[in-house]
Amino acid sequence: MIWMSRKPLPEADICLVLEGAYPFIAGGVSSWTHDLIRAHPDLTFHLATLAADEAPKPLRFDLPANVIQMTTIPLQQSEARLTSGRGIERMIGALQRPLAGLFARGGLAEFRALLQVLRQHPRTATRAALMNSEAAFRMVEAMYEAAVPGSSFLNYFWTWRSLAGGLFSVLLAPLPRARVYHAVSTGYAGLLVARAVLETGRPGLLTEHGIYTNERRVEIAMAEWLADRIPGSLGIEARRRDLRDVWIEAFTGYSRVCYEACDRITTLYAGNQLLQIRDGAPPDRLTIIPNGVDYDGFSAVPRDPAPRPPTVALIGRAVPIKDVKTYIRAAAILRQMVPEVRVLLLGPTDEDPAYFQECTDMVAHLGLQETFTFTGRVRLQDYLGKVDVVALTSISEAQPLVLLEAGAAGVPSVATDVGSCRDMIEGRADEDPPLGPGGFVTPLADPAATARGLAALLLDPALRARCGEAIRRRTERYYNKRVVDRLYRELYEAHLALPDDAAEAAAA
Repeated sequence: MIWMSRKPLPEADICLVLEGAYPFIAGGVSSWTHDLIRAHPDLTFHLATLAADEAPKPLRFDLPANVIQMTTIPLQQSEARLTSGRGIERMIGALQRPLAGLFARGGLAEFRALLQVLRQHPRTATRAALMNSEAAFRMVEAMYEAAVPGSSFLNYFWTWRSLAGGLFSVLLAPLPRARVYHAVSTGYAGLLVARAVLETGRPGLLTEHGIYTNERRVEIAMAEWLADRIPGSLGIEARRRDLRDVWIEAFTGYSRVCYEACDRITTLYAGNQLLQIRDGAPPDRLTIIPNGVDYDGFSAVPRDPAPRPPTVALIGRAVPIKDVKTYIRAAAILRQMVPEVRVLLLGPTDEDPAYFQECTDMVAHLGLQETFTFTGRVRLQDYLGKVDVVALTSISEAQPLVLLEAGAAGVPSVATDVGSCRDMIEGRADEDPPLGPGGFVTPLADPAATARGLAALLLDPALRARCGEAIRRRTERYYNKRVVDRLYRELYEAHLALPDDAAEAAAA
């Protein structure tokens, strides 16, 4: 547990709860969080950041002055070994039913029951007892037999340790004091906010950019070791329950806990709300607040008048979910259409070193060393005036800020059909009057379609100018940060004024 504090204050106005993001990871959600804090300088913030492990992590942002405290909670922690004890056996016996229920798409009732058991055993409820005792191992065996009998027990054991380890970290950590608790995702961050709602009676808020369960489904689908196969199938594989179901159902349960605990659930566009309702969010608590960007600042970025080659850029991290490999393949095709093109990736390359190495190997294999540049982390305003078109090849996004930031500067985009990219580029159905396309939308993992869209904009200056003007005007009208800041201010003020028991009463 890491505590950072500018000065000891008993209570913050807002406790922002984040998992794997700000202030240790750069990216769209982290930039959004940083801007949210700075937009409300008269409110005090306590950052509760959930990290994967206990390793020290450098800050990627200078914390604003109104961040008065920060708590880092590692989800996976080392534990001392225990063997037995009657108190441990009683506690584990009481835990098994609600824990199994939570893992099977449970909700707030199962989560509340887990909390009650731990609070009834304050001295016994340690990570060592919950993770390493003989009683805990027997519980794992029983949950395995009930969930996925016949699958690899060893793989289930490590799955259980990962899921339960993060859960117990959230349940046992010191709870920051605040008047409002605001999660920036479901998952473990949502669990901490749900716990705060139950234990303090203060209101909980949730903002989802991408839908956490959807992102986990993508990762789980790509993890081949999770797919058990029935012996003797001779290649004709019968689908049965396996570890993929365990992961998905547990994360669905975690999301449902947060949805049921929070007084208000905001997301970026209507398509996300359908997914939230599917996973248990009460429809009457849903609100849309889109991403907003500093339109005034980005619209003032001047175009670089100096002669240069046609330039495209992907603005993002070198990580699998951004599908940088499709972007690289598209660059190889694009070079055949626009031989002098310059292709950039503007963003950090150190988050997933193995994936970044695969990307650099692909650049070399395709002979793109003179065409493709990984810049590392940059100040976007220093580059936008030199970029003609922005590309986005992600396999999962919500409402990517980079398209709006580029759009405010009049730079059109070619983006995959994920999240609200189509709304941003082509306009919503209720856009009045219609502004026209701000680029092109492509299928996922389609380098040829990406290359065609980029080439069309690079080779036709008039088309590029029309698309750039359309997305600039759309960003000004619908995604201006001044409007978004006002909406969050109204949300905070309404919940800061609530009595202490309002949140739990609303979630009951």
